[in-house]
Amino acid sequence: MMLWRLLRTVMLLFAGAVAGFAGAAAMLRGWLPSRGDATSDELALVTVFDGLELESRSTAFRGGSILAWFGGVAIDLSGVTLAPGAELDVRTAFGGVSIKVPPTWRIDATATALLGGIDVQQPDIEDPDAPTLVLRAQSLMGGVAIRR
Repeated sequence: MMLWRLLRTVMLLFAGAVAGFAGAAAMLRGWLPSRGDATSDELALVTVFDGLELESRSTAFRGGSILAWFGGVAIDLSGVTLAPGAELDVRTAFGGVSIKVPPTWRIDATATALLGGIDVQQPDIEDPDAPTLVLRAQSLMGGVAIRR
């Protein structure tokens, strides 16, 4: 009998946690809607318990922000022309972000990870005039990957 009570209590706690996360996700989606599409020069992408893929074709990409909370974002910037001073803020909590950039770009990255990981591939670029993307990334139990 005692085992049944313990099991029932655990199941009720789990159901409450799931309902709480779902409610929080719905509120976050309402407060922080995604903005931007494949031709936008500035993005504000938000995923909460969801996924998003975007292949940008921007002609003067200025950057923006990406938030992945229990979700994932895959963005391809390999066909983008980078505007001077472009900055991208990336935040993950229990989620992941993958960003593909051209091999000719410099990435000036500032990254902080807590129980997660951030991987920025940095090839040797000798061109002093190479386009530079300023990346600020924070990850809590998630991951951010910049690949070429």
